[in-house]
Amino acid sequence: MMSAASTAASTAAASALYPPIEPFRTGRLDTGDGHSIYWELCGNPQGKPAVFLHGGPGSGCSPDHRRLFDPERYCVLLFDQRGCGRSRPHASLEHNTTWHLVADIERLRSLVGAERWLVFGGSWGSSLALAYAQAHPARVSELIVRGIFTLRRAELLWYYQEGASWLFPDLWEDFVAPIPPAERDDLMAAYRRRLIGSDRAAQQACARAWSLWEGQTITLLPDAAGAAKHGDDDFALAFARIENHYFVHGGWLEEGQLIRDAGKLAGIPGVIVQGRYDMACPAKTAWDLHRAWPEAKFHLVADAGHAFNEPGILAQLLAATDRFAA
Repeated sequence: MMSAASTAASTAAASALYPPIEPFRTGRLDTGDGHSIYWELCGNPQGKPAVFLHGGPGSGCSPDHRRLFDPERYCVLLFDQRGCGRSRPHASLEHNTTWHLVADIERLRSLVGAERWLVFGGSWGSSLALAYAQAHPARVSELIVRGIFTLRRAELLWYYQEGASWLFPDLWEDFVAPIPPAERDDLMAAYRRRLIGSDRAAQQACARAWSLWEGQTITLLPDAAGAAKHGDDDFALAFARIENHYFVHGGWLEEGQLIRDAGKLAGIPGVIVQGRYDMACPAKTAWDLHRAWPEAKFHLVADAGHAFNEPGILAQLLAATDRFAA
C-alpha cells in the first residue's frame, strides 16, 4: 500500500515524549571476540517486546530513547553498539561490522526470550534495522525506521565530500580544516588515516571536527545542546572512529543492497519517517525505500531536518509506537 503523508508544524502538540524512566534490568553481553555490550530493559516486563537501534554508528543510547515507547505497554531493549557508549572497549574497531551487530541483536533477542519483536532504528539505526530485518524477517513483528540511510556511495559522498557542504559552507570549513588541501579529494580516506593513526593529538582533533560537523547540521534549526554533546572528547573519539570505519567500508554491504532487498520485508508492518530538510540523510533515500517497500506507511515531515526529537518527526514516531503497541 502506498501511503505518503506530509506533516507540518501542527503535529508539535502531539510530540511529547513519555515520562523519564529507569531500566528495570541491565547487563552485559560478552560477544566472545573481545567486546562487552551494555544492554538495558525498560518499561513493562510483560509488555510487547521491542528493540531500539541507535544512530551513528558510534553514538550510543540516551535516556530520552527510552521515552519513545509507552512504558505500560512495551518491554524495550536498548543497547550501546560495539565500541561506544557504555560498551567496551571504547572506540574499538576490531570485530566491529554491520554483520557483527546483526548477530548481537539476535543474541540479545534470545537473551530476553522474545520470539519476535518490534525493531526501531533511526539514521544509521535505520540501516542496521533494515539489515537485521532482511536477514531475520521472521523475528520482526513490526519495523519503524527514521531518517533513512543505506550507505550507498552517493549518500556518503553527499555528506562527506560535496553536497551538504554547499548548504553549510561555514561549518564545512571547520570540517576540512584538519585535512591538508592536497588530501581533500577523498576526505573519508584522509580522516581514516588520522583516526586510526598513532598521533593522538591529530586523532582527537579529527574526531572532534568529524563529530561536530554532524552535530551542527542534523537539525533544521541550530541546537546548541546537541552540538555540545558532539564536541565532548570521549564521545567524539568513538563516534568519529566508528562512523568513519563503517563508511570507508560501505557498511560491508553490496552497493544498494538495503534498497534492492526491500522485498524481503514483505508482510512486516512498517513505518518510514523522514524529515524534508534532512541534510545528513537526504529524503531521496527514504523515497527510494518507500518505492521499494510500498506496504510501509511513509511520512515526509515538512518542517524537519534529521534529528528524532524535532517535533514533527517525534510526533510520527510516537504515533507509530502507540499504534503498534496494540
